[in-house]
Amino acid sequence: MRLPLVLFLIAPLIEIASFILVGQAIGVLPTLALIILSAFAGVVLLRYQGAGILRRLQSEAQRGMDPGRELVHGALLVVAAFLLIVPGFFGDIIGILLFLPFVRDLAWRLIKPRLVVRSSFSDAGFRTSRPKDENVVDLGDDEYQREPDPNSPWRSPRIGRD
Repeated sequence: MRLPLVLFLIAPLIEIASFILVGQAIGVLPTLALIILSAFAGVVLLRYQGAGILRRLQSEAQRGMDPGRELVHGALLVVAAFLLIVPGFFGDIIGILLFLPFVRDLAWRLIKPRLVVRSSFSDAGFRTSRPKDENVVDLGDDEYQREPDPNSPWRSPRIGRD
């Protein structure tokens, strides 16, 4: 638990130092251009990579396979895009690494033993309906009708009405 706290406190210092070092090496305007370019790259990469992850997630669900790997890949892509969008070169390096599939696979191998994915599968993939409950009565449109309750305290009072 201490490691995330230390990283949370040290990361801004590393980012500030990287701004100073890069700014001294290439100048202020090119440094700002790199920051804007990395944010744009993060948005574009998330759009294209994210669409691919969603397609693979859907195909695994339709085949009835465990979607855990694709879910972790999708979450890591969101983290990678966030790191690229937020200004900073250290975060950009980590974000670029997370966009690489073999790095995400390595993270998946580290996370997999600690992750439990609970899902309901049917022949067509995920089951969208809940299990039948004997205390629930399903009504059709012709069997149920909603009318306003004249005695409801939430109705607005009408002027001139006694």
